[in-house]
Amino acid sequence: MTTDLTNAGAIDTRRPSAELLKRFSALPTANVADAQDRLGALDARIKPVWRGATIAGPAFTVWTRAGDNKMLHEALRLAEPGDVLIVNGQGDESRALLGELMAERAKFRGLAGFVIDGAVRDADVIGEIEVPVFARAVTPAGPFKHGPGKLGCNIAVGGVAVSPGDIVLGDADGVVIVPQEGAEQVLINAEAKFADETARRADIKAGR
Repeated sequence: MTTDLTNAGAIDTRRPSAELLKRFSALPTANVADAQDRLGALDARIKPVWRGATIAGPAFTVWTRAGDNKMLHEALRLAEPGDVLIVNGQGDESRALLGELMAERAKFRGLAGFVIDGAVRDADVIGEIEVPVFARAVTPAGPFKHGPGKLGCNIAVGGVAVSPGDIVLGDADGVVIVPQEGAEQVLINAEAKFADETARRADIKAGR
């Protein structure tokens, strides 16, 4: 289901199970990317805007005009606790789509955080608030609020296709998308990869 500002109802998305998300959140994004044939990693310029930020949750998709965050405000109203607001901002770095006030609203509503193919601002304060935000750039320039845009549709973010409800994972290395279809097998493969690398590191430390 898609919506614009003249048709802003509830967004109907499938959601991965809490157990699946919990297990994925314990894994490095590198292992998850390797587990799906090294696909699904967003453009390397989309990074956490504060040190230590991690993110895991189902995608609540937003497609907005470059430099305009009107639909992101609407998404904040409609998203469910635990959702990741993931935004196709057309890669625009000239105007921030998100700042400290929206981050506070997201924390109050229990959202998992944001992934934005565009710019944000107030990075230090967002870090103090401890809302995970991943973005292409940081700028003090504020956004326009005219629209148009869509919610709950298939989008492209950082060169990767994202559907509503896909699993969004982020850490210091960047962001990886896991499509819901086949996610269980990706998880099994990623956990095996993590276990193997953990054992190999232990061998190296032990001089074996």
